[in-house]
Amino acid sequence: MKKVRTRFAPSPTGYMHIGNLRTALYGYLFAKKEGGEFILRLEDTDSKRFVEGAVQIIYDTLKDAGIVYDEGPDIGGPCGPYIQSERASIYKEYAEKLVKLGGAYYCFCDRERLESLKDENGVGRYDKHCLRLSEKEVEEKLAAGVPYVIRQNVPASGSGSYEDMVYGEVTVDFKDIEDGILLKSDGLPTYNFANVVDDHLMGITHVIRGSEYLSSTPKYNLMYDAFGWERPVYIHLPPIMKNAHEKLSKRNGDASYQDLVDKGYVKEAIVNYIALLGWNPKDNREKMSLRELEESFSLAGINKSPSIFDEPKLRWLSGEYIKEMSDEEFFRRAEPFFKASKAYGKYDTHKLVKILKTRVEIFGDIPSKIDFLEEYGPFSEELYFNKKMKSDAEIAKKVLPAIRELFRSAEFENAALYQAMCAFAAENGMKNGQVLWCVRVALTGKENTPGGASEMAELLGRERSIERLDAALGFLGV
Repeated sequence: MKKVRTRFAPSPTGYMHIGNLRTALYGYLFAKKEGGEFILRLEDTDSKRFVEGAVQIIYDTLKDAGIVYDEGPDIGGPCGPYIQSERASIYKEYAEKLVKLGGAYYCFCDRERLESLKDENGVGRYDKHCLRLSEKEVEEKLAAGVPYVIRQNVPASGSGSYEDMVYGEVTVDFKDIEDGILLKSDGLPTYNFANVVDDHLMGITHVIRGSEYLSSTPKYNLMYDAFGWERPVYIHLPPIMKNAHEKLSKRNGDASYQDLVDKGYVKEAIVNYIALLGWNPKDNREKMSLRELEESFSLAGINKSPSIFDEPKLRWLSGEYIKEMSDEEFFRRAEPFFKASKAYGKYDTHKLVKILKTRVEIFGDIPSKIDFLEEYGPFSEELYFNKKMKSDAEIAKKVLPAIRELFRSAEFENAALYQAMCAFAAENGMKNGQVLWCVRVALTGKENTPGGASEMAELLGRERSIERLDAALGFLGV
């Protein structure tokens, strides 16, 4: 039995979008589960779409996500080069061989003739004109240096069928497939040809890619058959949707892996979540490490139905990873986001970490959660209203002067402050929530904060807490 070999073959056209990363992840997971090998290949023959720096982004993203390839452009291997633009002579050799085998033909039609085949909507289909040229005519044109492309010779009738591991049997009528260009006039291949040649020469046993290639796979199989090569096993993945009607797409500006990292999502959570977009483990677990994914992944768990990218679900999962971190790891990962806040370096970092670690889902939440420590000004007295706490501005006018005096002598530590404010509430026939709500709003000017009144007071310290209570009373006209 052949050793499983999968590949990830991206085009260096910018940041790696979620669908692309999922393809890489599934290729990696399947190869690891089967004891096989995972190969990285760069398909860069479309120079118009090439983006400077994108190759490094591919390397960095895969490394960052923990997806380790066994062969690739930057580490080498027995099947190189692994960059298509460095394999031009290989494609030319095989294109010419395919012509001799009858699976392709030289096409000398100029732009004017090709334009004449289009209808009023600009849609045209090649009419196999050059397939009818005699061998002598072809040789004469080649000898004369007439520019040409090599086109695939697709049968005019019949159909092509194959078995997909996810979608089952797929059949496409050949009349729906055009004689596409395999080798361009500049000698470079199109994707349709290069990926077939490369997959064969690199020994790829299982081709994992998006479902948009379901209908074009029969034309690839025509080439495999013409060469007498064994077809690979096909595994087409369902699309990832942004909603019920639109696909998640880099072209539409949807989030890439790097965008999510920059927002502060935990990297392991991103990989974990992407794995679940189209695949379910048998035990329906949601939080899984990369090692657990390697052990659990199976083709049987891949769904045919599209998956909707649910960012709130990703946020939740990221938060679960954060909760399990040690304080030291949380701060190490979150430090760039702490530095982006106005409060950075002005407060006890250890206390900030303790307060935030269980109250943020992504590191990017941190600045907005703690900027109130440095941002304070007039705010609406409506913030004091809380139906559940039975609180309002009138309650605040009674509570805040007393708590201001309490703060002057109280031990300024979270637990002690909490007990003191609860004792005040009991002595004055009030609910704890009434007192704590009013004090927290007064100290922060915010409806939502990462901690309660006593935690916020401890962070601010005695002097600043009293100053803010004074200011809050002034806002209330007291």
